[in-house]
Amino acid sequence: MSKNAANSVVLVHGGFVDGSGWEGVYHQLKKDGYDVTIVQNPTTSLADDVAVTRRAIAAAPGNVILVGHSYGGVVVSEAGTDPKVAGVVYIAAFAADAGESVSTLIANPPPGASVPPILPPVDGFLMLDKAKFAASFAADVRPSLASFMADSQVPWGVAALEGKVTKPAWRLKPSWYLVATDDHMIPPPAQRQMASRAGATTVEVPGSHAVYVSDPAAVAKLIEQAAASVGKN
Repeated sequence: MSKNAANSVVLVHGGFVDGSGWEGVYHQLKKDGYDVTIVQNPTTSLADDVAVTRRAIAAAPGNVILVGHSYGGVVVSEAGTDPKVAGVVYIAAFAADAGESVSTLIANPPPGASVPPILPPVDGFLMLDKAKFAASFAADVRPSLASFMADSQVPWGVAALEGKVTKPAWRLKPSWYLVATDDHMIPPPAQRQMASRAGATTVEVPGSHAVYVSDPAAVAKLIEQAAASVGKN
């Protein structure tokens, strides 16, 4: 194994959900011999989430492949400059550039794009309309689990939505991107644009925004490709 090899994976969830959605990906990676940490971000502010993620990176053995889903892409873009991070993987995620936030990236959706059913903020936090959660976020997840995800939502802080990246990891580290082609939260053309801008090795997978839940094998495969690639450097 080369000195650059990454045998640790740190998984970062996005808004409205917690780390439990990574369970399928976790089991696949563990079966294949990786050390896996699942970050439980409070999603209260970008600074708080980056701090929690950096603690997970520090605690992980050796070099790390850092993985973010959705808003988690902003978190890993900011936290991924850590010297222990060997590569960054985006799963249907916001690969933000310097000065960008989720708020700026969603400000001008392309014509005809799906509009996520985000309810007006309450006390500075956002939620998705439970009745529309499955269709928008998890259309290919089994209905009972999609209902559970809707009913167990984590309120997403407006401050997290508006947190701006300072120095994006993808400008410094190799990156990978999984485009979910049936995503109704982040339009697939926007995903492709961000992946291209980042110079990311890109794969496209049929799946909803919750592709990490519905197709953990495809997600784990890309993460393992990233780990193998940095190990050859």
